[in-house]
Amino acid sequence: MKILIVEDELKTAEYLRRGLSEEGWTVDCAANGQDGLHLSLTGDYDALVLDMMLPGLDGIAMLRRLRQARDVPVIMLTARDKVDDRLRGLHAGADDYLVKPFSFLELLARLQAIVRRNRSHEATHLQIGDLHVDLIGRRVTRGTRRLTLTAKEFALLVALARRRSQIVSKTAITELVWDITFDTNTNVVEVAIRRLRAKLEAPGERKLIHTIRGMGYMLELRESGDESP
Repeated sequence: MKILIVEDELKTAEYLRRGLSEEGWTVDCAANGQDGLHLSLTGDYDALVLDMMLPGLDGIAMLRRLRQARDVPVIMLTARDKVDDRLRGLHAGADDYLVKPFSFLELLARLQAIVRRNRSHEATHLQIGDLHVDLIGRRVTRGTRRLTLTAKEFALLVALARRRSQIVSKTAITELVWDITFDTNTNVVEVAIRRLRAKLEAPGERKLIHTIRGMGYMLELRESGDESP
């Protein structure tokens, strides 16, 4: 999952970035409201952690502008503990509220809860032929086989499965799976695809991952005889 932290206290931002990264989140940070608004409107985030007191555009004003365009879950942080301040944040569109200093474990639990609520309407399972992906339990089976995937292999499989029968470019894959938005001139995608194929396609099983030369990769169950190399 991907999260944006908008916090002008560098120690707090780094503390959250490090802690959430260790929990498997992809984390971006902004130190003011203008940069936070730009990132929140242009990035694909599962949640935001937003400080109320920010330089330039404050957290309340940023949240109101964000809510005009997007419905991403937001937890608001503030040093203020007055009821009126909490109500201002909630009325502006915050999904939850934490007063500094706060427990990281509590923040993590609240983040997981608001993301889960936000995704409750989305599919929690993906099925392609005899391949079954449980997005919540992070379990993958093909037929009667249980597949053991690394975190990156699971993310790669989900990225392809959610775009079933669509060509997904290497550039898109590096951003979706590794959060890399520039050309690294490495073969990380090819290596990951090769490892995923080895686990996904046992001898005698039909191919699911297809290479579209010069364009990218596609996850699709094709008719026998119509499979790419």
